[in-house]
Formats: sequence, structure tokens, C-alpha cells
Amino acid sequence: MPSDVVVLKRQLGLWSCVGMVIGPIIGSGIFISPKGILQNTGGSVGWALMIWTACGVMSMLGALCMAELSTTFPRSGGDFMYIMIGFNKMLAFLRVFTFVAIIRPASAAVVSMTMGNYLLAVFRDDCGMTDETGEIVAKLLAACMLCVIFALNVYSVPTTYRLQVVLSAAKVLGLVLIIFLGFIRICQGYTSNFENAFKSDNLDIGNIPLAFYSGLFAYAGWHFLPQVTEEVERPSRNIPLAIIISMTIVTIIYILANVAYFTVLSPEELLTSKAVASDFALPMLGSWSWIIQICVALSCIGSTNGVIFAASRVIYSASREGMLPEFLSMIHIRWLSPLPAAALLLPLCLMMLSGDNVYTLINYMSVSRWIFLAISVAVIPYYRWKYPDLHRPFKVPLIVPILFIFLSIFIVVMSFFKDPLACGIGLLISIIGIPLYIVCVVWFWREKPVWFLKLMGKVTLFMQKLMFVIHQEEEEKTFLIISDIK
Repeated sequence: MPSDVVVLKRQLGLWSCVGMVIGPIIGSGIFISPKGILQNTGGSVGWALMIWTACGVMSMLGALCMAELSTTFPRSGGDFMYIMIGFNKMLAFLRVFTFVAIIRPASAAVVSMTMGNYLLAVFRDDCGMTDETGEIVAKLLAACMLCVIFALNVYSVPTTYRLQVVLSAAKVLGLVLIIFLGFIRICQGYTSNFENAFKSDNLDIGNIPLAFYSGLFAYAGWHFLPQVTEEVERPSRNIPLAIIISMTIVTIIYILANVAYFTVLSPEELLTSKAVASDFALPMLGSWSWIIQICVALSCIGSTNGVIFAASRVIYSASREGMLPEFLSMIHIRWLSPLPAAALLLPLCLMMLSGDNVYTLINYMSVSRWIFLAISVAVIPYYRWKYPDLHRPFKVPLIVPILFIFLSIFIVVMSFFKDPLACGIGLLISIIGIPLYIVCVVWFWREKPVWFLKLMGKVTLFMQKLMFVIHQEEEEKTFLIISDIK
């Protein structure tokens, strides 16, 4: 492809793809979720480890399904695109509405705030900060980190994914250090927390879905790579291979890291811990415990970088399909990045960061997120029946999507029984997107007044001049894929 063509280039090789899976997954979850899982399994070490394993298996099933979808429909956008291709635009719009307005900005805000807290913990005691001052400083650090990552994402795509590979390696090495220290403790005979591991007087089956939510939060990010399919080299090979390599590494590391935690912390200590990794490192590394805190901070930076990189491509794809303003589907003429799409995310992330209810919002939207993931995976059995001869470079056994859909529905149903109010609020927020779809998408494509067309044309032209962006010059080839299918 000529170097002067304005297009999102295929620059992600196999190891860049591995970084794009491991990077977003290993964020703050492995350092936060152990407490949530243990709490909802009645303090049972054995059941907690079983949940970690089950969440890894379920995430692997979902990731393999996304691998088939991304190679069958090689377009960026991820589950939003698959819902639109397989079913209808309204469901796809509701997915992108909740994704852009709440889920991704809130996730980026939470992970960046975790980074700020762990980075601040390195020197907080020496500065004598109060809790209130510490919270403000942590938010400022998180805001600065978000701005730097956004600037990097729009300025240099190659530097962005190279940084992702480096940060992914750093966070894996940090967790390997935790596992190594835990192995030493086991060799020294510290295994008392594993005796009667499945014994618990407080185990409530109704809390198991909540334990799954905590575990699946730690594994969140396995569906990010298909969101950037159009920038992957040899996607039919690299996407499935990267997903298999990455999910295997993450699942093994997560299970072993949790085993390591229990060699130092008792279940009671872990439940009262506010920073599991720090409380683990202090007795093991002493004055060198700051190493783990830096590793956690780097882990969160890598996760946020992956979130922003993938989310901007979803916005870009949604705009290209007419679901968001036209200028959001344009790319910078020199940097070859979706600058307008990324620019939309930054203020949303900073707004979420400044609020106090971001964790509540994430809990509300967990149910709708799993509903949409189940709908997108349902495209696989539906298209196996409707288009049996459709070319599928990578194909999973039919039992894989069926099992994933069943597990997703089970978690959603059990969540409604356990906390119907939170689940209802989450669905209500999603349903708000229906009138927006009618006004902004359905009505938008009907005949409009001349004054409105002129106004939108002037807005688009102004944004193009302001950001130096134009439409991708070789979009037409990707549109043939869907038209050929339908």
C-alpha cells in the first residue's frame, strides 16, 4: 500500500496482538478481584480458586468465539459490528451507546485511579498526606496519565502498540515475581491456608454470580483484539493464535498468583485488605515492596492504553456505519489515527474520573454487558444455520458458543434474583438508547431540511479543518464483505 494513502494500516503482528490481549486484561483486576471472589465464596480458598479457574475457562470460550467472528467478518468494531451484521442496527446502537457513554470511560477511570493510588503509595508515607489530599493527588495522577495515553494513541500508532507489548511484558514479570515468592513460601511449608480448602460455613450459592462478576472483571479485555481487526496483519492467523496464547498465559498466571497470595495472607487478612498486592509484598520484600506497587501501576497503564486504543476503533466503526456523527469516522492525514474518535473518549473518561459513583455505574452495566456479549456470540450458531457455506478461516466447535451463551444467561438470571434493582437500573440505562436511536439514526437517514444539511456540513467541515482529518481513502473494500453476505 502506498505510504501517502490515508488509511488505518495493518501494523499489528502476532506479538503486538498478544500484547493487545494481555495488556487490557491484566490491569487492576488481579489486584482487586481476589477480595470480591473470596467474599462471595464464603471465605473458602478452594472455592475461590475454582471460580478463578472457571472464569478463565469461560473467558477462553468467549475469546475463541470472537476469534471466529473476527476472521469471518474482518472488520473493526468487535461485538458491535457482529450484532449489526447478524441481527439489526438498533441492538448494535444500544451496544455502542452503553459502550461509549458509560462502560469504556468508567473502566478507564477505575483502572487509572488504581494506578494513581498504587503510584502514590510509593511515597505517600514520606509526604505525610491525609486521606483527602491523597485522593485528590491520585486523581490528578490518573488524569495526567489518561491525557498522556490519549496523546500517544493519536500521535503514533506504532509507538502505541510497541508500548503495549513492553507494558504487557512488565506486568507479566511482576506477577511472575509474586508467583515465585509464593513458590518459595510453599517450599518453606506455609500451606496452612490450603488445609480444608473447601470448608466454609458462610457459602451462599446465591452469591456465586457475584463471585463470577468479580472474576470476569479481572479477565475483562479478551474481546478487545477483534475491535481492531482491520489493523492486524494476517488476521485469520494472528487473531486466533494470539487469543489462544494470551488466554492460556493469563489464566495460568491468575491461578498461580492467587495461590501465592494465600501463602502469605490468610482468608481473613485478604478480606480486610485494601491493596492485596501491597499487603503480600510487604512481609516478603520489606523495604523493596515498592517494586510490586510500581508493577501494579505499570499494569494499570498498559490496561488503560489497550482500552483507549480499542475503544477509539469501536467509535470509528460506529460512525462509519452512520450511528455517530460523520467526523468521528475520519482519520488524521499524517498520524493515520482516528483522532476524532479518541478525542471524544478523553472528556468522558475525565468526567467519570471526577465523579464518585463510577464503581456503582460499572456494577449497574455488568448485566447489560454480558447480555450484549451473549447476543454477539449468538451470531455464530445463527449464521451456521443461515449461511452454512460462508467462508470461515477459523471455526470453533458449535458447542463452544452454545456453552458460552448458556453460561452468560445463567449469570444474568442469577444476578437478577440476587440484586434485581441494580440489574434493572442497568437495563433501564441501556433502554434509554432506543429513543436516541430513533432520533439520531432512523430519523437522521430520512429526508431532512436543507438548513439542517447545511449545518451538519459546516460542523463536519469545521472539525476536519480543526483536526486535519479526512475519510479513510480505501474504505470501499471492507464494505463489500457485508454486502456479499447479505
